[in-house]
Amino acid sequence: MSKAVDRFTRTPIAEQDPQVRNHNFDEVCLGYTEEEAMREAQRCLQCKNPLCRPGCPVSIDIPRFIKHIAEGDFEEAAHVLAEYTALPAVCGRVCPQEDQCEKTCILGRKGEPVAIGKLERFAADWAREHGIKLGKTKPSNGHKVAIIGSGPAGITCAGELAKEGYDVTIFEALHEPGGVLVYGIPEFRLPKETVVKPEIENLKRLGVKIETNVIVGKTITVDEMFEEGFEAVFIGSGAGLPKFMGIPGENYNGVFSANEFLTRNNLMKAFREDYATPIKVGKKVAVVGGGNVAMDAARTAKRLGAEVYIVYRRTENELPARVEEVHHAKEEGIIFEMLTTPVEIIGDETGWVKAMKCVRMELGEPDASGRRRPVEIKGSDFTFDVDTVIMALGTSPNPLIASTTDGLETNKYQCIVADDQGRTSREGVFAGGDIVTGAATVILAMGAGKQAAKGIDEYIKSKN
Repeated sequence: MSKAVDRFTRTPIAEQDPQVRNHNFDEVCLGYTEEEAMREAQRCLQCKNPLCRPGCPVSIDIPRFIKHIAEGDFEEAAHVLAEYTALPAVCGRVCPQEDQCEKTCILGRKGEPVAIGKLERFAADWAREHGIKLGKTKPSNGHKVAIIGSGPAGITCAGELAKEGYDVTIFEALHEPGGVLVYGIPEFRLPKETVVKPEIENLKRLGVKIETNVIVGKTITVDEMFEEGFEAVFIGSGAGLPKFMGIPGENYNGVFSANEFLTRNNLMKAFREDYATPIKVGKKVAVVGGGNVAMDAARTAKRLGAEVYIVYRRTENELPARVEEVHHAKEEGIIFEMLTTPVEIIGDETGWVKAMKCVRMELGEPDASGRRRPVEIKGSDFTFDVDTVIMALGTSPNPLIASTTDGLETNKYQCIVADDQGRTSREGVFAGGDIVTGAATVILAMGAGKQAAKGIDEYIKSKN
């Protein structure tokens, strides 16, 4: 360290210019150089009792991997990460570190916490770019496990079991593996070819088999999996069923769920002219909601050439989206319409959206979530012209698997009931991620997948 003050100041990271990137789908953040990564890693205090580590849902040994970066041993840093996570390049990009590991970093008390996420991304990217093979497996133990869903929970559970010598097969409903990583998160936040696919290929290198276009509950049932010799089944099928407001006009053409809008753009490449899967985005788009998915949908629509509004019923202080995502959206020209709620979508004579009727809100007392409850201001209704409305109001689990599997308990939200190790009410069936919690983060799903893998390992060993 050249100056003591450097200890409390984060090393800046390069990004695309906002007025350039809002016209392309290239990644926004450009990542650290080797020199920048070492400088940032050298800020780490290497605490004897690190407070950052308990904040990580997959319990990465954060000081250890950062120490290797600080010393310039990038390969060893990547190997340390591989001991704990199957998706380091993904988590380094989309994990909300500011609410987890970085939130408890000691340096954050007097300055800026260490950029743990950006360093994780750097080590993972460096290993990929240099052809480093990550992860070790034990000899085969002869036991078969089925995983339903190839999203973060399924990938993590599969990777952990494969390392223990299990014969693992993932069953994926879509034509490409990756779950929300490929259909939900845009290219500009998470590149598919250079980041997601290599991490899935690494999973295959560990011996995991992936069968796509298999809809569990239709193509095959959980009962049939057991009949085919699988000794345990992990359900990590996520929460992909979109929610709507139930207001008049939601059936007009030009109204999308954020799920459909993002799937068309991310998985089906609607933004590319060389793909025969276009999407009609319109000239003026309203995105209803304030979470990360709303920011993804708004920033995607902006890149497709629209004027875009975020319509949210509380204030910016209550936005559930990551601060970084809100910051990037504002930089890119997204307009935020706060304390506003739609009450009707208005269509033209041909059945297409032409406007949205809204009311202004004010904040009352806190509700069950701890956030102040929005209350309608009487007589405040107004209409503004839009030709596309994207509903980003959250998602819930698809009930198909639960409804076709005997003895599987669900709650009132159609989520599968499971304990901390993923055990469900049906023996041999485990579940984790959004199918259990409802829509949450990538890293929380990964943590659930990791815990379930431990539970499955203990369950199978107890039977043999």
